[in-house]
Amino acid sequence: MNCRILHESRGRLRVHILQSRMTFRQADILEIYLRSKQFVTAVKVFDRTCDAVIKYSGKRSEVIDALAGFSYSDEAANALVPEHSSRELDRRFEDKLIFLICGRIVSRLILPAPVRFAIAVIKSLKYVAEALRCIAKRKIEVAILDATAIVVSLIRRDTKTASSVMFLLKVGELLEEWTHKRSVDDLARTMSLGVDRVWLKTADSEVLVPINTVSAGDEIIVRTGGMIPLDGRVISGEAEVNQASMTGESMPVHKKPGSYVYAGTVVEDGCVVISVDKTSGSGKYDRIVKMIEESEKLKSEAESKAAHLADKLVPYSLGGTLLIYLLTRNTAKAMSILMVDFSCALKLAMPVSVISAMRESSTHGITVKGGRFLEAVAEADTIVFDKTGTLTHAEPRVAKIVTFGGCDESECLRLAACLEEHYPHSIANAVVNEAAKRGLLHEEKHSAVQYVVAHGISSSIDGRKAVIGSYHFVFEDEGAVVPDGEENRLNDQPSEYSHLYLAVGGKLAAVICIEDPLRKEAPDVISGLKKLGISKTVMMTGDSKRTAEAVAAKVGVDEFYYEVLPEDKAGFIRKEHAAGRRVIMIGDGVNDSPALSEADAGIAISTGAAIAREIADITISADDLYCLLTLRKISTELMKRIHSNYCTIIGFNLGLIILGAAGILPPATSAFLHNSSTIAIGAASMRNYLGKENKDEAT
Repeated sequence: MNCRILHESRGRLRVHILQSRMTFRQADILEIYLRSKQFVTAVKVFDRTCDAVIKYSGKRSEVIDALAGFSYSDEAANALVPEHSSRELDRRFEDKLIFLICGRIVSRLILPAPVRFAIAVIKSLKYVAEALRCIAKRKIEVAILDATAIVVSLIRRDTKTASSVMFLLKVGELLEEWTHKRSVDDLARTMSLGVDRVWLKTADSEVLVPINTVSAGDEIIVRTGGMIPLDGRVISGEAEVNQASMTGESMPVHKKPGSYVYAGTVVEDGCVVISVDKTSGSGKYDRIVKMIEESEKLKSEAESKAAHLADKLVPYSLGGTLLIYLLTRNTAKAMSILMVDFSCALKLAMPVSVISAMRESSTHGITVKGGRFLEAVAEADTIVFDKTGTLTHAEPRVAKIVTFGGCDESECLRLAACLEEHYPHSIANAVVNEAAKRGLLHEEKHSAVQYVVAHGISSSIDGRKAVIGSYHFVFEDEGAVVPDGEENRLNDQPSEYSHLYLAVGGKLAAVICIEDPLRKEAPDVISGLKKLGISKTVMMTGDSKRTAEAVAAKVGVDEFYYEVLPEDKAGFIRKEHAAGRRVIMIGDGVNDSPALSEADAGIAISTGAAIAREIADITISADDLYCLLTLRKISTELMKRIHSNYCTIIGFNLGLIILGAAGILPPATSAFLHNSSTIAIGAASMRNYLGKENKDEAT
C-alpha cells in the first residue's frame, strides 16, 4: 500500500494513504490489520481524510514494513472485520449534528424575523402534538412542560427563546438516540457468535469443520452445552434449548424433529441433528439488536428512577410557574421557571453514565449486558467462585494416566478423547489436547453419547458400555468395579490432581490425572475484592474435599464447598438471598449455569461453555482475574457518579428557578444556562471512570 508520512514523533506516526477516498470497510480493515501487530499499541484510521495515526513500541521500520505489505484484500484482516461496524453509525449521527448546527446558524444570520417566526411555529407543532397525547392519556409529563415553554414564548413573540428551546431539545434527543444506538450496536456485535467450528454429519461419521464451509442443506450436530451456530430445522433427536438470547424466554424450549432452531441459542440438555437453513450473516445481528432494544436489561434501576423522577417533577414545575405568575403578575419571572426542568439532564446523564461504564469495561475485556448488572456488582457483598477454569486455569493439563486391568495407556487416552471431544469443557479439552499432543487419532467408533451434567459421559463401543466422568458417576451410578487386586492402586492416587475415571464393560480401565494449575493472580484478586468491600468469598467445586481444601487455603477464600452439584450452587445463592445478601457468581461450565442465572450478577469466563456465556450477565476475559477488580471499581465509581449527577442537576436547576423567580435571571438566560448545564453534565458523564493510577492497579 502506498502512503506518505505526514508527521512523526517518538513512538507515533501520522500517515496519509494515497487514495482518493476511503470506504468505511477499508478503514476498518486497515485499523484491524494494524491493531493485530504486536508492536502497535494504538491506532486510529480517519476515513474522511484517508489518514492513520499509529502509536507503536519497538522499531519504526516494523511499522513501515507493515504498511508497505498491507492490502485491502488481506484475508486475515477481512475475517476479523465485524459484520456491522460502528464507524458508519457514528458518521450518520455526526452528519445529523453538523446539519442541525449549521441550520441553526444559517437561520439566525440570514432569514428575516417573520420567516424565523413562521418556521418556529411549524416546528412547535411536533411538541404541541406530544403534549396533547400526554393530556389525552391523563398524564402530566415532560412533553407538556416543553410544549408550554415553547407556546408561551411564541405567544410573547419571543422567537429567539422558542427556537433555542427547540434546538437544544433536538440536540438532546439526537445525543440520547446516538448513545443508545451505539451501546446497542456495541453490545450486539459483542454478543455475536464466537463459534468457529461445527460437527458436520456425513454418511458414516461426524467431522469437525470450519463454520464458513457449511452450506444450506448440510446437517450439523449440537449436543448439551453447545451453541447452535446456524439457523435450521431439527431432523432428528430432541433437546431443551435456551432461547433467551433471541426471545428473552427464561425457560428452555423443547425441540423435536420438525422444530425450528435459531443461531445463538444454546442446547441445555439433549442432542439434535439440524438441517441448516441459513448460513452465517443471515439476520442474526438484526435479531440480537431487536432483542436488546426490547429488553429491560439495558436499564439500570438508577436510570429508571431518573426517568420517573423527571416526570414526577413536572407538575411541581408547572405549579411553581402558575404560582409565581399569580403572585407577581410578571410573565418574565414565571417563564424563567418554565424554562427550567430537571428532565433533560436526568434523562440524558444517567443513561450516558451507564453506557460509558459499559464501554470502559469493554476496553478491559469485560462485556456487560446491561446497566442493572453494574449496579448489582457495586452493591454485592458476596462472591462465589467455581474452581475449575475460574480460580484455576481454563486449560488444565493431563499430568499422567494410570491404567488398570492391563489396559493400554494410549488406547485409554484415545477412547477418552473420542468421548470427551463432543462436550467442550476445560477438563474435556485437556484430554483431547493430550491425545493430539501424542499424535493419537480417535475415529468415531462408538455409538451415540449421552452427557449427564456434572457427572460424566456414557456411550458404548464394540457392544461394551463405556463411561467416563467422576468417581460418583462411574462407580456409584454406573456400578463399575475395580479389577481384582488393584484397589490399593486406586486409593493411592495423588490428591493434588483432579481425577477422571474411565470404565469399559463395567470395569475400571484408567484414571486420568488432571493437573489443574492455580491462577497465580487468584490470591491477590481475592484479597483485592475484600479491600473493595466484598465481605464474603466462597469457592464451590465438584472435586474431593482434599483437593478443594488445598485450593481454598492457597487462594484465601472465606468458605469452600466440595463435591457439589449444579443445584447445590444455585441453592446456596438462594440461601444467601434469603439472608439479605447480594451475590455475584463466577463460573465457566455447563454445571455453573443454574447458579449464574440465580445470582444478582452472573459472570462467565470468555473461554467457558457456550451456555454459561449465554446465561451470564457479564463475561470477562480468560487472560486473568484482575479484571474483576476493574469491574468492581468501575461499578462503584458509576454509582458515585450517578449520585453526584443527581445532586448537581437538582441543585443547579433549583438555583436557576430561585433566581428566575426573584427576577434576577430573564427567561432566555435561564433557558440558556439550563440547556448548557444539561449538555455539560451529559458530556462529563462520558468521561472514563478509572484514572491512570487505577488503570495501572487494575492491570
